Amino acid sequence: MSAKKHKTFFVCENCGHSSPKWLGKCPQCGSWDSMTEQRVKDRNRRGAINSDKRIDAAVLSEIGSEDFRKFSSGYGELDRVLGGGFAHGSVNLIGGEPGIGKSTLLMQVAQNLSNLESKVLYVTGEESTVQVKNRADRLGINDSGILIATETNVYDIIDYISGLKPTLVLIDSIQTIHNPDIGGYPGTVGQIRECTASFIEYAKKTGTIFILAGHITKEGNIAGPKLLEHMVDSVLYFEGDRDFLYRIIRGTKNRFGPAGEIGIFEMKSQGLMEVSDPSGIFLSDSTMGSGSVISPMMEGSRPFLIEVQGLVVFSNYNVPQRVSVGLDGRKLSLIAAICEKKGGLQLAGMDIFVKMLGGVRAEEAAVDLPVAVALYSSVRNIELPANAAIFGELGLSGEVRGVANAERRSAEAVRLGFRNLIIPKANVSTIPPSDKMNIIAVQDINGAFEILSK
Repeated sequence: MSAKKHKTFFVCENCGHSSPKWLGKCPQCGSWDSMTEQRVKDRNRRGAINSDKRIDAAVLSEIGSEDFRKFSSGYGELDRVLGGGFAHGSVNLIGGEPGIGKSTLLMQVAQNLSNLESKVLYVTGEESTVQVKNRADRLGINDSGILIATETNVYDIIDYISGLKPTLVLIDSIQTIHNPDIGGYPGTVGQIRECTASFIEYAKKTGTIFILAGHITKEGNIAGPKLLEHMVDSVLYFEGDRDFLYRIIRGTKNRFGPAGEIGIFEMKSQGLMEVSDPSGIFLSDSTMGSGSVISPMMEGSRPFLIEVQGLVVFSNYNVPQRVSVGLDGRKLSLIAAICEKKGGLQLAGMDIFVKMLGGVRAEEAAVDLPVAVALYSSVRNIELPANAAIFGELGLSGEVRGVANAERRSAEAVRLGFRNLIIPKANVSTIPPSDKMNIIAVQDINGAFEILSK
């Protein structure tokens, strides 16, 4: 009896590029020593063509939607990100840094669905059943019917699921699962891709919900190829510094709802707790002074207020520092250049520091003007009024451009007691007049700086 034949090829662990031979440097992403050997069994093409299995196509108009439904996670914040809950037959990927709370969230979600008499299976490849039990005890989950399995073989997992028929399967983590027919260690590109594909195939055929936990690399991406993010139905990122109590779950992809939504949780001894009023927590310790600015942000459909702080000091280095926390460093350099060239703010030879308080990461253009005003306030040592809020985008010529959702931003600021709103002139017409707010429209960066100088 002849041995089974295998096809050998090499795959880059960083980007997923494949090559028929080993290469010291990946030609696609430029990574060195990242090509690992992968083996796949050769398929019998003749047998595949003559297979008795046939494709059954369905007429679009005759396909019913009664079987499609969503299961609530038990947390309104998480359901907001998912567009209403976990979709029937969906595969969801949750990524985050080690220790940020992924396993805690999975256990709490499992408990919520188990309480609804849904059969839940928790598959762990990193911990023993005793370790999982200890975590459950810390979270107060003592009488749950959650089933715990310690297994890493993808075939054994799927065979067990086929007999158990659970509503929800949690895999913690996808980097520990392996396919014995594929070469390479667990966690390599080929292993992650093939194991995820096996779970997706089973989920689509049976309607089982899968949640896969994934580790974050030091570059900030979910370990494995970007292809993995295209394969699954939703991608959720855990954000927030472990030194802070608050965690943000951001949905970067969602096939069953809007992407870009966030959910906010607070880490406590009894687990993750929902935060229904994010503006209140991010401003709870606010002590306004020079260099501090309040700005209404939008994350998905949710407005909330954050505090932006800027600090400008004389530099002791030949090359001045540009340090930002929660803001892209290139954006900070861009804003500083606009302030100097178009706003007349002398920043040459100065160290510039900008921080978004509360562990928030600001990526939208509406924080451009607040950052510029914070820098101006720090240089001139001018304090903004305690009831002032600012938003707006900056153009390279110093103009202040309008932003989306100005009405919702303004309403949130007014709700929390901010009456003076410094906003782009282009947004004035989109905000209904109210005696509760004093709108100060600015057309360029100099106009904003003049308001602070008065």
